[in-house]
This record gives sequence, C-alpha cells and structure tokens, in this order.
Amino acid sequence: MNARFFTLVAIIFGVALFRYLPHPPNVSPIAAMALFGGATFSNRRAAFLLPFLALFVGDMFIGFHITMPYVYGAFGLTVLAGFALRGRSQATHIALAVLGSSVMFFLLTNFGVWATSAMYPKTAAGLLQAYVEGIPFFQNSLLGNAAFSLLLFGVYELLQRNLTWMRPNANAISHS
Repeated sequence: MNARFFTLVAIIFGVALFRYLPHPPNVSPIAAMALFGGATFSNRRAAFLLPFLALFVGDMFIGFHITMPYVYGAFGLTVLAGFALRGRSQATHIALAVLGSSVMFFLLTNFGVWATSAMYPKTAAGLLQAYVEGIPFFQNSLLGNAAFSLLLFGVYELLQRNLTWMRPNANAISHS
C-alpha cells in the first residue's frame, strides 16, 4: 500500500458522498467512480473492489431495489471501460467512455426495470416503452457522468502534475 493508492481510495469515497446530497434523479457519481477506478488503480482487483465497495456502502444507507443486479452489472462493465482508458487520458477518450458507459447503463438498467417489474408488459412494445420513458433519466445520468468524470479525472490530472508520487509508475509496484 502506498500514498497514491490511499489518495485514489479517498477520492473515490469522497465523491461517493455526493450521493447523499440533494440532487436531481440519476445525477450521481457512480458511473464516474467506476470509470475512474478502472482507469487509475494499477491493481485490477482494487479497480473493481473499491468503487464497488463505495457503491455498496452507499446503497446500504440509500436502499436496495430489485434492479440492483442490473445496476451492479452495468457498474462492473463501466469499470472495464475504465481499463480501456489506461494510458489514454485524453479528453476525447474520457468523453467517449462517459458516453458509452452512459448508454450501456441506460440500456441495461431499463431492461432490468422492464424484466423485473410489472410496470411494463413483457413484450417488445413494453420494452420499447421502458426505454422511451427512461430517456429523461438518461439525460440526467449523462450529465452526472460527465460532470463527475470531469471532476475526478481533472483532480487526478492536477495531482499527477504537482505530486510525483501520484504518477502511476512512481511507486514501481504494479499488481495488475
């Protein structure tokens, strides 16, 4: 364990606290935490475990629901998208990862709502209705993902520029 690792953990859990503040529906840091974790932790297990732990701890207080497997599945896929950002921290790559993970989250979680609830008929038309009615939430998710990714990756970039120990190879030990 090193200062860089603990700083990344603090950043993840610090941003997770935003879930407790009043916010519009779906404007939250969860996808940004997953992308950031996947992109910055040199240890792949930590890249999954720590953002998932932050999400789970928050959910213990906020509450669980029947579509949680879909939410956590989308979260895991977003961590994997973060792996693709390793060594590609340009704004364009991050923006594409934010957009892609937002679309994937929308598709997977709205499918989960359709599949697990009685809100929509279990038909193609019912699934389409679930997606159409989810569009306002998608807009908010995209906004939250973009804003929190900008915050996370921006702070990380500033720390790396100003603190040599925050650079990925500064500690010369990688547990990938």
